[in-house]
Amino acid sequence: MPKMKSHRGARKTFGLTSSGKIKRRKMNRSHILTSKSTKRKRGLRKPGLVSKADSKKIKMLLL
Repeated sequence: MPKMKSHRGARKTFGLTSSGKIKRRKMNRSHILTSKSTKRKRGLRKPGLVSKADSKKIKMLLL
């Protein structure tokens, strides 16, 4: 049986931290940025973490 391949879309979207949690980009940072406040855009720069409920599914895609 051949090796399982990781999901390429998930590989490009998510990343693992050193403690094993899953990092993700925050939404609402791609376009129509003029109507959003500077404070809001600054908060969206930082990566977020995937919730515990979804992390099991995403780890299956990454590994």
